[in-house]
Amino acid sequence: MNILMLCNKSPYPPQEGGPMAMNSIVTGLLKAGHKVKILSFNSEKYHIKKKDIPVSYRDKTGIELIDIDLRIKPIQALKNIIANKSYHVERFISPLFTKKLIETLQKERFDIVQLEMIYMAPYIKTIRANSNALIVMRAHNVEHLIWDRIAKKTKFPPKKWYLNHLVSTLKKYELSVLDEVDGIAAITYRDAAFFRGKTATPVIDIPYGVEPDKFTPSYEVKEKPSFYHIGSMNWMPNEEGIKWFLNNVWDNFIKKEPDAHLYLAGRHMPKWLIKTKKTNVHVLGEVDDAQEFIKDNDIAIVPLLSGSGIRIKIIESMAMGKTVITTMIGAEGIQYSEYENIIIADEAAKMTETMCKMRREPQEAERIGRSARKLVEHIYDNKKIIDRLLIFYDEIGKDKKDISYIK
Repeated sequence: MNILMLCNKSPYPPQEGGPMAMNSIVTGLLKAGHKVKILSFNSEKYHIKKKDIPVSYRDKTGIELIDIDLRIKPIQALKNIIANKSYHVERFISPLFTKKLIETLQKERFDIVQLEMIYMAPYIKTIRANSNALIVMRAHNVEHLIWDRIAKKTKFPPKKWYLNHLVSTLKKYELSVLDEVDGIAAITYRDAAFFRGKTATPVIDIPYGVEPDKFTPSYEVKEKPSFYHIGSMNWMPNEEGIKWFLNNVWDNFIKKEPDAHLYLAGRHMPKWLIKTKKTNVHVLGEVDDAQEFIKDNDIAIVPLLSGSGIRIKIIESMAMGKTVITTMIGAEGIQYSEYENIIIADEAAKMTETMCKMRREPQEAERIGRSARKLVEHIYDNKKIIDRLLIFYDEIGKDKKDISYIK
């Protein structure tokens, strides 16, 4: 099978959630013996130099990076308010990308064109006009729900009004394209259920997958466990969650466990966090080896208050045999059993209490970590996930008369 992937940012290097989720599909399809071609935007926010992508990856994927300026432009934002269009989506409309897409579709025949995220949906008409390929949208999130949760927590009236406008236009667009594609591959079963309630288009949940053999679990928990968080801080829900955690949980927790330590790793650390004076909080920024960082620590903290989709760093921590303490929103889409392979704590008091318990009962943290690893092996093995995706491709293909060439 020949698959063209349209990406809002480069799958390589897989340093953030989106690229990691995309790259897991790319590598999985290649290992399964299929061809993959990548066309990707390349913005100032996640700018990649092609020479920094390994030659083997470039050769296998034929990856092409198209520059785009995604910086917020007030005049364009105002025009979108007047036109009642989604500024989130409109920013990704590029004549240069359209030209490259047409050239690619006319040069080579594809069985599948996979849109990575809703922001690539503006190119559906171009694909239809130049190819008979099936179009599958991989939904990393229900995008408008992320912004809806943020808007509901915003108190400053002008900002709240504008966020509500963004939510309204993004929701309208997001729901409008569901019937325009041939299949939807949501990243969680909850998101899949949401989409099934809005469209007759076939929907499947294809979560983020890992190769368990590449994650050497570290089950042993120190006598006095350390806590950690790893994640890119230019994703608003991560920054929001850490700010809430430091102010509402850590300050109380450290009074009860004064020798405890918290290590924060990830790209794009905000200035306020770098300058924090919170007791025993260590802001490391981007680390050279995420697995080594996870291995050196004991208990993951993922205090998400908003967002949609699946938390890739939770899956990876579980693959490393670590106990994860998170919120219900953080655990959305993960097929967990509470206190069996993950711990849920939505309120500050419960999270504080849970952290104290894990500090005093490290053997319990080790037990949960071992169970978490088993869950990953059973549900989140990338080979199993790719097999399901390929079956989905085949099933939606059977419903289309003009794609009999799919093998």
